[in-house]
Amino acid sequence: MAKKVGVVLSGCGVYDGAEIHESVITMLALDRRGAEMVLCAPNVDQLHVVNHLTGKVEEGASRNVLVEAARIARGAIRDVAQVNADELDALILPGGYGAAKNLCTFAVAGPDCTVNPDVARLVRAVHAQGKPIAAECIAPALLAKLLGESTPQLTIGNDPGTAGALEKMGARHVACPVSELVVDREHKLISTPAYMLAGRIAEAAEGIEKAVDALLEMA
Repeated sequence: MAKKVGVVLSGCGVYDGAEIHESVITMLALDRRGAEMVLCAPNVDQLHVVNHLTGKVEEGASRNVLVEAARIARGAIRDVAQVNADELDALILPGGYGAAKNLCTFAVAGPDCTVNPDVARLVRAVHAQGKPIAAECIAPALLAKLLGESTPQLTIGNDPGTAGALEKMGARHVACPVSELVVDREHKLISTPAYMLAGRIAEAAEGIEKAVDALLEMA
């Protein structure tokens, strides 16, 4: 039977949503391995809208995270509030600034961040059922915030400042090259740096594909 994997997206676009390369690589890797995907995102407004050509915030503009994530999902996406851990075998969170702006507030509040309550509910429920969770790029910060009391091993690559913030939330940060991953088998958590370190899409893909393999092996 195909493994059913939840994929939590945070919008569409690296600067204010889900990192598109990471999201598509994740989906392609899952599909090639025969997994069934449940794509989901919170039905909330983005923190802000960034012009991806200039890199500047568009003052007064507003976009919805679920609606924007539907672009990547080709419309086949659900409100994360309607997704239950019981229907999943595993969960994965691609990165992009949206993971730190829309799924949680790490981008603006650091270790004092809060997590979207629907995302928090799903992550905690999947974890409580002993099912594996993977996170890419900056998304491990969200896992550190929610699961830091168990001191999980996680990576965001090798940036000292971000690593220190994860450790303030309880995680044990492990430096990791872009092509590799950190697997915490005790807590069934997998993380890979992706575009925290990647200079090109092939570099991001190598670690993400390994993370998907590890996730499905644990599921």
